[in-house]
Amino acid sequence: MQERGISQITRMQKEESFMECWTSSDKPIERVGLIGVGTMGKCMLDSLLKAGWAVTAYDKFPAAAEYARTAGALVVKTPKEVANACKVVLMSLPGPAQIEEVVFGAGGVFEAVSSDHVIIDTSTVDPNTTRSIAQRISQKGAAYLDCSILGRPSAVGKWMLPTGGNPEALEYVRPVLSAFAGNAVHVGESGSGNALKLLNQMMFSTINAISSEVMAIADKVGVDKKVFFETVAGSGAATVSGLFKEVGKNIVAEDYTHPTFTVDLLIKDTKLALQMAKDAKAPSVIAGTVQMYNEIASANGLGSRDTSALYKVYDRHYREEK
Repeated sequence: MQERGISQITRMQKEESFMECWTSSDKPIERVGLIGVGTMGKCMLDSLLKAGWAVTAYDKFPAAAEYARTAGALVVKTPKEVANACKVVLMSLPGPAQIEEVVFGAGGVFEAVSSDHVIIDTSTVDPNTTRSIAQRISQKGAAYLDCSILGRPSAVGKWMLPTGGNPEALEYVRPVLSAFAGNAVHVGESGSGNALKLLNQMMFSTINAISSEVMAIADKVGVDKKVFFETVAGSGAATVSGLFKEVGKNIVAEDYTHPTFTVDLLIKDTKLALQMAKDAKAPSVIAGTVQMYNEIASANGLGSRDTSALYKVYDRHYREEK
C-alpha cells in the first residue's frame, strides 16, 4: 500500500513538472498551424480562415491538402514545416498511431518544436498516449494540450472543448480556439480532456444503440417507426436528444450513406473508452455489450455507414425471429 502511494506521488510530480514547464508567452499569435484536414479539420480550417487567421496546413492525403490550398491556407510538405512556420499547431488526426507519426516521425513536429510552441491535439485518443507525448514534448519546454471536441461537424462554432494540460497555455491559445468553438474548459492534467471525451463516446454509443433498437422494435409492436420518431422527437420528453433526432431521421429515411460519424469510427472510439475503463478497474457492462453490436454491424458491411445503420442489425434480427 505504501509503495503504491509513493508511485502515485512520483507520477503526479512528473505530470506537474511537464504541465508547468511552459510559461505564458507575450508574443502575439501571427499564424496558426493545422495538421489533418479531414472532416473535423475542414471545419476548423474554414472557421479559422473566416475569422481572419493565417493558416499553414499539412495533410498526407493529396485531396485534403488540395482542399486546404483552395480554401486559402499555405500548404506545406511536412509537419515539421508547420511547426517551423507556426508557434500554435492544431492536430486533427484519426488516432494514436497517426499522432505519433506526425509528432515524432521523420519530418515531424518534434524536430522543430521550441519553448514558444503550444501543440493542441483535438483528436480522440487515450489519455496514456497523450501523457506520454506531453512528457516528451515538455523536454523542449513546449506545451501540449489535449483539446477534444464535443460536437458534430454541423455544430462547428458551438463546440465544447474539454482540455487537459497547462491552463496558461490554454488561455494563450483561446483566441484561436474561439474561431471554431463556443468554449474551451480546462478539466485537469494532461489526458483529462481525452478521458472526458471517451466517456462521452461511451454515452454516444449507447444512445445510438437504444435509439436504433427501439425504432426496430416499434414495427414489431405495431407502431409505425415514422410515427414513433415524429411523435417522440416533437415532444418534451426527457428521452429526446439531438442524437436521437439525427439517428431517427436517418432510420425513417433509410439513408445511411451520408455519414456524420461512421460505425467503424464509433468502434474505434469505444474501444479506447472501454480499455480506459478496464485499466481503471471500472469495466463497462452496457457500453461493452453495445460494442458487440457495433462490431456485428461492421462485420455485415456497415462499417463505412452512419452509426444509425445499427438499426439494420436489430431489424434483421427481429425479422429472423418471426
